[in-house]
Amino acid sequence: VQLQASGGGLVQAGGSLRLSCAASGLTFYKYGMGWFRQAPGKEREFVAAISWSDGSTYWADSVKGRFTLSRDNAKNTVYLQMNSLKPEDTAVYYCAAGWKGLGSERHYDYDYWGQGTLVTVSS
Repeated sequence: VQLQASGGGLVQAGGSLRLSCAASGLTFYKYGMGWFRQAPGKEREFVAAISWSDGSTYWADSVKGRFTLSRDNAKNTVYLQMNSLKPEDTAVYYCAAGWKGLGSERHYDYDYWGQGTLVTVSS
């Protein structure tokens, strides 16, 4: 199983980025997918998740209303659209896949993790 995260970069505050996570080696549509992030000197934290069954999404309060999450099962890819970015969104963003199919904020509900993509938001 491989999860390949991409789309990170440097953006000014107020700008947008779209992260992608392409999965291979698993039955993608059956997996819950999540995004987590880790800022320098901080613990990894939940950002967003989407379930496999009905596409329900779950959000951290810090990004609710600014980020959107979608999945394309035909392409085995999940997308995190990030708008109105703030300097505090600066972090390495990780995607994760969980066979339970849940849209979970708990890191231990995920079985596979991508390598991370760096998002830097300048003020």
